[in-house]
Amino acid sequence: MRVIFFATLALLGFAFGDDVTTEENVLVLTKGNFDSVVSSTDHILVEFYAPWCGHCKSLAPEYAKAATKLLEEESPIKLAKVDATQEQDLAENYGVRGYPTLKFFRKGNPIDYTGGRQADDIVAWLKKKTGPPAVEVTSAEQAKELSAASPVVVFGFFSNKDSEKAKAFLGVATVVDDQVFAIVSDEKVIKELEAEDEDVILFKNFEEPRVKYTAEKFDEELFKTWVFVQSMPVIVEFSHETASKIFGGQIKYHLLLFLSKKNGDFEKYLEELKPVCKNYRDRIMCVAIDTDEDDHQRILEFFGMKKDEVPSARLIALEQDMAKYKPAVDELSANTVEEFIQSFFDGKLKQHLLSEDLPSDWAAKPVKVLVATNFDEVVFDSNKKVLVEFYAPWCGHCKQLVPIYDKLGEHFEKDDDVVIAKIDATANELEHTKITSFPTIKLYTKDNQVREYNGERTLAGLTKFVETDGAAAEAEPTVTEVDEEDETPTRDEL
Repeated sequence: MRVIFFATLALLGFAFGDDVTTEENVLVLTKGNFDSVVSSTDHILVEFYAPWCGHCKSLAPEYAKAATKLLEEESPIKLAKVDATQEQDLAENYGVRGYPTLKFFRKGNPIDYTGGRQADDIVAWLKKKTGPPAVEVTSAEQAKELSAASPVVVFGFFSNKDSEKAKAFLGVATVVDDQVFAIVSDEKVIKELEAEDEDVILFKNFEEPRVKYTAEKFDEELFKTWVFVQSMPVIVEFSHETASKIFGGQIKYHLLLFLSKKNGDFEKYLEELKPVCKNYRDRIMCVAIDTDEDDHQRILEFFGMKKDEVPSARLIALEQDMAKYKPAVDELSANTVEEFIQSFFDGKLKQHLLSEDLPSDWAAKPVKVLVATNFDEVVFDSNKKVLVEFYAPWCGHCKQLVPIYDKLGEHFEKDDDVVIAKIDATANELEHTKITSFPTIKLYTKDNQVREYNGERTLAGLTKFVETDGAAAEAEPTVTEVDEEDETPTRDEL
């Protein structure tokens, strides 16, 4: 096997010519060799990355592991990468707007990669896209080898592969890209694996080694959710690798446990909380966040939390515009956490809306400072029209707008009918207004109309917008506005 592996490694460069180099078994593509490599490879996954991108740096070792694993298995599937900062034409051709962006090419035709960011997830996704939805297992030994090679394998035991349940099982296997499915039809092998005909069992190498699907009716959507839930730990640790699964999965309510590893919080709290999380895992995902990690500070900011509040819990509802909920008490025990979760499902909790303290000099300058507590009073004054910039302190475009916006405030300072204001939308939340990108500029007119500004961010453009009650707003976003996407926080970054 070792000889074959090195022979394959040597032939890799020969197959694509001397102009294609490899780094840790990943092909390095450029504008000069991209088309020839992609067109001559039936199945190839391409990562468009930026050298400075933190997510790309986290992905790199897992991507290399996946490439090496496929090479060792003598798989025809290849992994490649493109430095999008150097090969901008290629990145533009394939619609790359963020990093990393992964595209899977099947006989030259690209589709978006939708799998996880760990080596096993990448390999499982690629095998699913290039092979049958479920592996045909014909011996107990093969089943053991398959389970050893993958952290999770979903087995369907069907002596009759044409049964309704078998067809439904294969239907789910076809659409779930990030898990390995297997089907066993030999009755002898079914018995050897301690299963019965028509059983569906998930085998995994952590926590419960085998979990049987016990629902009376085999509903494909419910089964898909069950596979997702059971393939994750009872309490998932948040990281770059798990973020896509956490936010992209079927469970849209998350209990976030903010803990410090350095202080021993993981050991102190997680074991006690596991039974609670297990009881609710079909409806809510428990996620442990190590607040000692610098990359996780943005999450604390998103919830308006400070490190001295750790350990603590918060709940977030993704399908309710990322609505946040805070427990009534700070104690992090099994009883208090269970009461917090149950109160949420009983509809007894109100959203936890962030607000800064109102500065004493909030109205002293031409541009007024708003916070959540004074927003409605100022903005919904029927005697005035109010222009509000919703900004984020870390947003580069917001920083560029500051001198222009200050001049706008000075221009209207003596106009009693106009208020120019700003609000830090990352530290202040409004029940009636949700902001998804920065800066967002809205005009609130005297007749209770709200108009969003999508024009050039110039003094002249903003002035005309205010003077015409928003009638001068451009119908289409400008190129500057399109470039704004890099100032929109993604769920992976939270």
